[in-house]
Amino acid sequence: MLQDNLILEHYGLNELNFDTIKSYRDRFAQVKPAHPWNALETKEFLYKVGAWGKVRDTHKEGVTLAGLLLFSEERIITEVLPQYFLEYRESKGNEEWTERFTSQDGTWSGNIFDFYFHIHEIVRNSEPQSSIASSLTEVLINMLIHADYNGEGGVILEKQPSHYVFSNPGLLLVPTDSVFSNTVSQLRNPNIVKLFSLLGLCERSGSGLKKVKQNWSLHHYKTPAIDQDVSMHRTVVMLSLSTQERQVSSSEKDTYNTSITDSGNNFKGVEKYQNKPENDVESDSYNKNGDSYNKNLIEELRSYNNDINSCNKEDNYYNNEISLYNNDINSSNNSWNSYNKEREEDSSDSVNVENIDTKLWDIAALAREKKRLSPNQMEHIILELCKEKPLMLKEFAYLLERTPDGVRNNYLTKLLRKGQLQLKYPNQPNHPKQAYLFNKKDIEK
Repeated sequence: MLQDNLILEHYGLNELNFDTIKSYRDRFAQVKPAHPWNALETKEFLYKVGAWGKVRDTHKEGVTLAGLLLFSEERIITEVLPQYFLEYRESKGNEEWTERFTSQDGTWSGNIFDFYFHIHEIVRNSEPQSSIASSLTEVLINMLIHADYNGEGGVILEKQPSHYVFSNPGLLLVPTDSVFSNTVSQLRNPNIVKLFSLLGLCERSGSGLKKVKQNWSLHHYKTPAIDQDVSMHRTVVMLSLSTQERQVSSSEKDTYNTSITDSGNNFKGVEKYQNKPENDVESDSYNKNGDSYNKNLIEELRSYNNDINSCNKEDNYYNNEISLYNNDINSSNNSWNSYNKEREEDSSDSVNVENIDTKLWDIAALAREKKRLSPNQMEHIILELCKEKPLMLKEFAYLLERTPDGVRNNYLTKLLRKGQLQLKYPNQPNHPKQAYLFNKKDIEK
């Protein structure tokens, strides 16, 4: 398997689509308006975000594999990854596709960045409930960042009246039964993750599919199903739009409707994708094999879903899921306890949740709820946390639901430089117990 940080020495800026790069930079500037990278030249910007690489011992440089996948064009991408293929298809329940486009259309770039925003626009227009649209794009982004682009079959999203099927080459890097509860992030394509996370579209917390399951339960939909076809080396996620057969009381309906109303749309303000691809025609053999595979797969997934009755075992389960969805602190702490047990061999990465009291959790609530906070808002939250007690970097990452590197580079370093924070061990920057303290002298000034 090719690593996505691979430097392609013979592929330069001319192999990239500058409309895609401009779209990416515009969104980056929108999310991080004061970021110093906004002033960089194209090549240096691409180097900073991981799309361009330099070979130190030979002084050669070129596009990284991640940069090629996000910013190049289908014809050039397939020179390096011959199996590369993206497809969206939609039907009304019959065997014919009512809408279909692929990376081979020739009417658009064919890269994974434009593919994401094209499908995001379709989902946003076809799903009136923003919480459902957000869950679908969450699974889409997971599929794109975890796919093995050197594998066969391509990345495929299929929409049927009763369900969505997400299919990509590459098996899971974590156990299947832990996907919807896992808090450990295992990355196949770390540079692709970085490129999307810089726009606030994904995280490295490993909690994306867990949130999707919680949201699906809120809507009383059948539990999402995940399947791995070992022989074809593919992972398939199915999101059913069918509801559980269960009577819901009037009070539960009120709670349910309130929760749906309060759910935010994380994708407001995204401009509409300019190009509208036309349907393309693939070979008959490809369609027949693909249809047969998907029919068998859907039957297996339906059978799997029929066996999942955990959502209906107890009458109070729905309320328990509501509590979990609304940041139930005890449940979150239990997840982190489980995570720490798995990481006992490296206790330095673990957070002692006993040190995280309710007040700290509440202070950081806004950061967890909104993934796009202004720098001033985030700095204010960090300072308020430090007023309560000294905190370590990993504790900030846990409370804010941000990556440790992101918290340190974007906020803590700046607050230290401004004198609003100070280190617990200023003479030992790499001290294993290093923590950040609120600088009371700053107030006195």
